[in-house]
Amino acid sequence: METALDNVPEDAEALRAAFLAMRSEAAALKIENARLAAENTYLDTLNQKLAHYVAKLKRLSFGPSSERLDPDQLQLALEDIEQKIAEVQAEHERAIPAEKAKRTRERRDARPSLPVHLPEVYVTIEPASLACPCCQGALHRIGEDAARRLDVIPVQYRILVTHRPKYACRACEGTIVQAPAPERLISGGLPTEAMVASVLVNKYADHQPLYRQSQALARQGIRIDRSTLAFWVGYAAAELKPLWGRMREELLTSSQLFVDETTAPVLDPGRGSTKTGYMWAIARNQRRWGGSDPTAVVFTYAPGRGHDHAIDLLKDFKGVVQCDGYGAYKTLAKRRPNEVALSHCWSHVRRDFIDLSKEGLTPIATEALRRIAEFYAVEAEIRGRPPQERRSVRQAKTKPLIQDMNVWLNERLSEVPGRLPTAGVIRYVLNHWDGLTRFLDDGHLELDTNSVERAIRPIALNRKNALFAGGDEGGETWATIATLIECCKLQDVEPGAYLTDVLTRLVNGHLQSRLAELTPWAWKAANPSR
Repeated sequence: METALDNVPEDAEALRAAFLAMRSEAAALKIENARLAAENTYLDTLNQKLAHYVAKLKRLSFGPSSERLDPDQLQLALEDIEQKIAEVQAEHERAIPAEKAKRTRERRDARPSLPVHLPEVYVTIEPASLACPCCQGALHRIGEDAARRLDVIPVQYRILVTHRPKYACRACEGTIVQAPAPERLISGGLPTEAMVASVLVNKYADHQPLYRQSQALARQGIRIDRSTLAFWVGYAAAELKPLWGRMREELLTSSQLFVDETTAPVLDPGRGSTKTGYMWAIARNQRRWGGSDPTAVVFTYAPGRGHDHAIDLLKDFKGVVQCDGYGAYKTLAKRRPNEVALSHCWSHVRRDFIDLSKEGLTPIATEALRRIAEFYAVEAEIRGRPPQERRSVRQAKTKPLIQDMNVWLNERLSEVPGRLPTAGVIRYVLNHWDGLTRFLDDGHLELDTNSVERAIRPIALNRKNALFAGGDEGGETWATIATLIECCKLQDVEPGAYLTDVLTRLVNGHLQSRLAELTPWAWKAANPSR
């Protein structure tokens, strides 16, 4: 009977060669096992998400009437689901180059044809040198690779055809020179980075849901369905999220931030048609005292408005939080009294007194509004001055007005029945007095939180147009892209040009350690004409 030992070479060299071959085979098997393990992890994650989404869609389509959606609302739900699946795929492809190559081929084979009426723009990428790298002789052209992708310019779509000529040396056999193909956001896919940026701007800046964008494209003879657009958005969100994180880190290093939150309805069939999620905003604005840090806002989606969300949002922040009177911020300040202080908003107080005046409760409300107007008159006088000068003027002019108002409010509170709305507003002011007067001692602080409220308004507008996000995942994508677009607006940067350039840089290997260079304010400094 023959055994494995019978075939062992007796010669030392042959034995060594056999051993090296076996070691090489073992190494290859180890690499393959690692690849299969990563593939299994990816498939398991994707299957779990798909099972969750299938159950969700079944409830949307066939569940109780209270949970069903009309066709347009269902389109919105599908967008966010497909975007999240695309994010998972993008992360998997970045981790496994072989998987990226495979999916590139699949997308190239499956992508739709482009309409013949679109104009074609030819871009040729030549090698850095046309001299033979061996003998330095002149290279001659022997062929090229061409790639056709869907591109867009304002109100006109076009086909971008990229040529990469191939060159060979007549004297050196086998020498071929060709410029490398640039990386793409979606390898093997149809769109250019400019096309994807246009979809992002239309959705998150111009508040056009993807199914409406698909309809607009169809009117020009371009058949791109909503699910494909959602896939593009998901890929872009996966690429941009580290930049969002870098911007958030930068803002949290500030010594003073404006903070606010607004509702962001998201789909939740288990509770009905939607549930209330929240978009939390942190903003930096130093313009009124001449600070050098760029104006910015960063949105963070959370499934609720509980105190734990506010605490998590600001866990890495030390300084003054300018906010309204919401209890979550008070909890934060109580837990970290040596690190976080609150500066409350006089604009909220003013609105409460305006509401009283509309209800006919005018004498006290009118007098309160007159007094608050005096505070704002001083602020208009010192706008743009250095912090120390602002503090000095406030101490001289505003502080006596504030002290007098405190006495006046306490007197009115003793005269007004406690159950009336007027008494409730006065108690609110007095209960928040420390936060409302903190600006007197710090020229960096503002009288109100209008900076963050202005920044958060587009979220409310998109909420009105899009009805709701398709789930918590859609809320996270919304926060990421809205952050970049709103910061572009604050920096007077055209968001389409910015996103096109940033996406192109990211997919072509821009270092994660240099993400600060891609923030809208740094990009503007490097591209002043754009």
